[in-house]
This record gives sequence, C-alpha cells and structure tokens, in this order.
Amino acid sequence: MNDEYIEIELEEEPIELCKLLKVLDLVEGGGQAKNLISEGYVGVNHEICTIKRKKLYSGDVLEFDGEWFQLTLSEDAIPTPRPELNAQPEVITKAAQAPAATTKNKRKRNKKPKVDEKTGRRPISFG
Repeated sequence: MNDEYIEIELEEEPIELCKLLKVLDLVEGGGQAKNLISEGYVGVNHEICTIKRKKLYSGDVLEFDGEWFQLTLSEDAIPTPRPELNAQPEVITKAAQAPAATTKNKRKRNKKPKVDEKTGRRPISFG
C-alpha cells in the first residue's frame, strides 16, 4: 500500500464516483468508469466499491490503478454534511398504499367516456 496521496481539490461536494474518475481522466468515458467500478477495480476509503454513483466527500480516499487520491475541499467551497449511515428511507407498506389505489380505481370506473354529441362516437387520441 502506497502512503503517498495525490490531493484532489473539490469545488463542490458531493461528487459521484463515476464522474470523478471521468473528470480526473483516469478513464476514457463514463461507460468505462461504470464498468471498472462494477467489476471491483476501484477502492473508496480502503474498501472495494462497486456502487457506480457513490457520493464522495472531502476526506474520502480513492484508490485506482495503484494510485491513491485524497479528496479535499477548496477554501471557498461550502462543505455539505454527509448523510447518516444508519438513516434508512421510510418504507411504505402495501396497506398504506391500498386506500389511495382503491380511490383512484373508483374514479376511473365512475368516469364516463367522452362522446361527440353529433356522431355519438368517442374521440380517438394518438398521443
């Protein structure tokens, strides 16, 4: 393990991992960056990272192709707080969704199709 880091100064944070590889010209394009990340060739904070759009902040360490990069924040940039690791998104259960779905279906059943008064036909929509 190489203890010498190349310092990367961020103008704003967070930055997605695949975009960082692209901006640093470590890969030829975004597709190559995503492939290398998903195949396990990129390390973040001393662990292999397979999350293509992982958000990186100042203080994070990136390892790629035997080189180590330390992310820092420029002096004029405003730091963004990291999200909590234990914070989990709110899970919506099917029971909570059911009343809204049944109400929506009732509206559709009660709605009568529009009919042209002269011809008695329904209009056709192609869009």
